[in-house]
Amino acid sequence: MTTIATFEEIKAKQRATWGSGDYGKIAWVTVPVAETLVAAVDPRPGATVLDVATGTGHVALAAARHFAAVSGIDYVPELVATAEQRARAEGLPVDFREADAENLPFADDSFDYVVSAIGVMFTADHQRAADELVRVAKPGGRIGLASWTPTGFIGQLLKTVGRHAAPPPGALPPTRWGTEEVLRELFGERVSSVETTVAKVTQRFTSAEHFADFFLTYYGPTYKAAERLDEDGRRAFRADVIELAKAANHATDGTFAADWEYLIAIATKA
Repeated sequence: MTTIATFEEIKAKQRATWGSGDYGKIAWVTVPVAETLVAAVDPRPGATVLDVATGTGHVALAAARHFAAVSGIDYVPELVATAEQRARAEGLPVDFREADAENLPFADDSFDYVVSAIGVMFTADHQRAADELVRVAKPGGRIGLASWTPTGFIGQLLKTVGRHAAPPPGALPPTRWGTEEVLRELFGERVSSVETTVAKVTQRFTSAEHFADFFLTYYGPTYKAAERLDEDGRRAFRADVIELAKAANHATDGTFAADWEYLIAIATKA
């Protein structure tokens, strides 16, 4: 009989996943996504901005370059430390904190903009995380999200991960956040509007094999999945990741180039 894991148990596994590998070597992949999200939200100078699940701080730093008053939270201390280092290097006054997206340490109606790029989608309790995004936004404030879609390249990669190393029973697919229908359900009548746009970012590696090995070495979800497998299982997993990359590849020079699809969503708090 399968026992359904609690959200707290799932969260503990997720925290271990994002603390594994070396996300700092992966994070640059989402820089264009973060920049696109901030451009879509367009925070005005002097506005208050919260970047939820900030990782190494891409969105927070981009918002700070708009001269906004920015805070960023993440529950992985190593990522927060990297974000702080980056802010110091640029001389940007961002308030980074170690905190949980499902229990934000801020009062109701605190921020003009609440944003997250490829971050909040990986929470355990999706409804609780969505509730927190809305709670800390001011009335009339904007909630901006960038999330991988279920049908896009990373959505398919995560499905491949699940086929080789099943997630805990009860875990919700993170790419649910990459669909407008689910976002409307999560936010409900607490927002007056939800506007979505599908975007793509082109990523390049020296080959499909290079992509597979890079992600298996540094990206938490693929790293932890491979760790759970025996030698034959890891070999089969790597082969499937390579095949996925080859199927998506549109480079004609022997390298790897693929368009990774994500959803930009902007909601306005009622």
